[in-house]
Amino acid sequence: MDPAVDTRTWARHWPLVGRDAQLDSFDKALADPRSHGFMIFGPEGVGKSRLAEECLDRAMQSGSRHGRAVATAAAATVPLGALAHLVPVGIDLSDPVEGFAAVAGALSKPGEHRMVVLVDDVHLLDATSAVLLRQLLDAGVIFLIGTVRSGEEKSTAVEALGHGNAVQRVDLSELERTQVESLLQQSLGLSVGLRTSSELFLASGGNVLYLRELVLGALASGELVNDGEVWELTAKRLRGTPRLHELIGHRLSAASSDGRLALEYLAVCEPMSLADLAGMGAEENVLVDLERAGLIRTLSEGKRTRVSLAHPLYGEVLRAELPLIRRRALVLRRAEQIAARGARRRDDALHIASSRLAATGSADPSLLIQAATLSRHAHDYPQVVALISAIEEDKQTPATRLLLGEALFEVGDSEQAEAVLAAADARAIGERQKLAVTIARVMSLFWISGRTEEALAVNSAARAHVSSPEAQRILLINEAAMRTISGEPGRGLTLLADLSEDLEQEPNANIWLRGAMIKGTGLALRGRTDEAVALTKRSYTTHVMIARQEGKIRVPHPATQLIISVIALGEAGRLPEARWTGERGLADLESVHAPLAHIWMTFWLARAEWQAGHPGTARHLYAEAAAQSRIHHNKRPLRPALAGLAATAAVLGDTVAAETALRELEAHPDTGMIAGEEELGKAWLLAARGELTKARTVLLKAAAVARSSGHVTSEALILTDVARMDGAREVTDRLNELAQQTDGAFAVARAHFAAALATGDAERLLQCSIECERLGADLLAAEAASTAAAVWRQRGESRRATAASHRAATAKARCEGALTPLLTAAEVAAPLTIREHEIALLAASGVPSKGIAARLVLSVRTVDNHLQRIYSKLGITNRGQLSDLMKPTAQGGSGGPTK
Repeated sequence: MDPAVDTRTWARHWPLVGRDAQLDSFDKALADPRSHGFMIFGPEGVGKSRLAEECLDRAMQSGSRHGRAVATAAAATVPLGALAHLVPVGIDLSDPVEGFAAVAGALSKPGEHRMVVLVDDVHLLDATSAVLLRQLLDAGVIFLIGTVRSGEEKSTAVEALGHGNAVQRVDLSELERTQVESLLQQSLGLSVGLRTSSELFLASGGNVLYLRELVLGALASGELVNDGEVWELTAKRLRGTPRLHELIGHRLSAASSDGRLALEYLAVCEPMSLADLAGMGAEENVLVDLERAGLIRTLSEGKRTRVSLAHPLYGEVLRAELPLIRRRALVLRRAEQIAARGARRRDDALHIASSRLAATGSADPSLLIQAATLSRHAHDYPQVVALISAIEEDKQTPATRLLLGEALFEVGDSEQAEAVLAAADARAIGERQKLAVTIARVMSLFWISGRTEEALAVNSAARAHVSSPEAQRILLINEAAMRTISGEPGRGLTLLADLSEDLEQEPNANIWLRGAMIKGTGLALRGRTDEAVALTKRSYTTHVMIARQEGKIRVPHPATQLIISVIALGEAGRLPEARWTGERGLADLESVHAPLAHIWMTFWLARAEWQAGHPGTARHLYAEAAAQSRIHHNKRPLRPALAGLAATAAVLGDTVAAETALRELEAHPDTGMIAGEEELGKAWLLAARGELTKARTVLLKAAAVARSSGHVTSEALILTDVARMDGAREVTDRLNELAQQTDGAFAVARAHFAAALATGDAERLLQCSIECERLGADLLAAEAASTAAAVWRQRGESRRATAASHRAATAKARCEGALTPLLTAAEVAAPLTIREHEIALLAASGVPSKGIAARLVLSVRTVDNHLQRIYSKLGITNRGQLSDLMKPTAQGGSGGPTK
């Protein structure tokens, strides 16, 4: 679903974000009779005018008279050109002294607020206007709100109006990343994907005007879309709008002709060293002027000084304006310069090949291969595709096809990747090539396309054609990975039983790093969480250490190791650490194009937030994982992401969104991953409708699936949810068994939680709340404390009930609006039986007695008798009052009985 956006209306309502401190300063200045003005300084596009307008609106709300003026270069040629419309009619200004005094007298209104005057671009005011404003300020007749563009030549008007302590100065800078995220969400009305927010922030540099035009351009082109849950960019390159190009073009026009040449070189070749730019004819004084004007920036790296454009959009505009022949000449000259010095630097081959390819459409195949290898090492997979695709078909080799196939599945083109890799497989020479191609094919078939059986068959066929122990070992790890992720973690661990504890005992880095990733996952899913955490920490440290050794490893980005850390830490009950690790991993992935890693990192971080009881954050992350899976055609993560999305939406009371996610989920085959958890969405939707018996039935079947496949931690998670839906007595014994089978604190806390619910022991429930809070499981903590409070309240122990309620409220405040059976039960705080509470939930949701009877396999008379007892216990007389009493449930949440 991609709701249409009225971009004109949207642009007019661009929100003000990140300027609270400046607005507070304005309020204080306006209220201070000694203060005469508020001057806002900042570079173009940071939101000076928007802030000034907000300040003027505040002044108007306080009852001040107001006026507006916009200074322009054209108006500055005429005395009072910008302010003429504010001068009262009939005043003769031929004598400035008397005329200005008359203006002051006419604008002064005894007993009223000072007139507030907003002047945009004060630096462009003519001298006469500046003098008039200064006299009005000194006379206390007006309060000035002004904007001034930083970096302009000194202006008489700014000096005249800004001197002294009576006019307060504030300096605006670009927005920070979190502020851009907030601005995007407020303006677009839905969550914005982390990857999309990052790309928009990096492209705009936090410049509000640039950001606005980039978003408008992406909306207009259909490259910024939403599925009803989250906004995502479908194209990597942001085009902006014609207005944005005009604004930046005007900014760049400040450069001299020599400066323009340097900017053009940077646009097609950045970053460049200071020495290389000088070699292209850029004189030092020219570069100094460009840096002073804010058009370039320099960075010292050891003995070298690198030069780049000051803003990423400058390059886009410059390249768009360059005629093809001129751009070709610049690129070729740069390539010649690098070649002339011997191409001795590591990335010189990449620069030469990409430059010649961009200029002529071709380059030497050996150079293209070398450049593609460098690009792969930097995880720049689109560049790899471009470089290898430029090699003529008759000059392609199994090695080049392997590079191309790997890059294709990394950018999401799994069908083309399989075609290229199958061709490489057929032509592979020797065991090493055969092995490398097989690994890539398995990655594409299994991880992207979700074609498990085909991937296993390819892997098995390769094992029949290789003989070395090393090759057999790698293919064994491949199989272990597929078994572990597709529902057989125990079998996967068996295949990896002889994997060394660290790299020092393993001769091949690729083998150990791949094996460690899979073993860490299997250990976490099997409940051996301490081992999993220790292994993932070692594997990440090792991966980072050797990642810079070009060509040594073919395993993806080191951040992929952090994905496994998130899984292990979450299962161990170290939820804050899992969150921090996931966020760190996403930050590490920002600089590379690795959509598969980003999707899985987002998914597992979402699951950690779900375990922590933060359904709002988890919903956003699940939605992003699903959206990115669709955009990049990654089928395997889509179903579990949709299941998580449905569960979180249901817990938040949004049953429509939960139903939508479940409908899409049914269109995709079961992957076997985290077995049983794909039923959580269905179960929580039933609970949100008040159908707890059906919800428990779904969950108990799901737990049986998890148990039969060896997903120990998944089974514990599912059974805990059964306990939360009035089934604690059914699952307590099994949760105790699971706690003894695992070594993480989470399994123990879950067992304690279910046991306390089953017995209705308020003391134990309160201890469970404390235990869960220490783990970071806020929703379980809130539910345990809420239930304890309800038990004590029923016993008449008001003091203890109040204390537990305060603890519950503190934990619940971190749960982002979650609605669950136990929380609703605590609010009702009446001794309803399990059956009575379920009937109350259904009745409060509007289900008639006949419908309730059909769902619970009871007679209508029995249902009505239950309802009468419920009314009596709750002190009410009808369904309307019942619905009001259980309002959170009626809105889509659910409740549970108190004991």
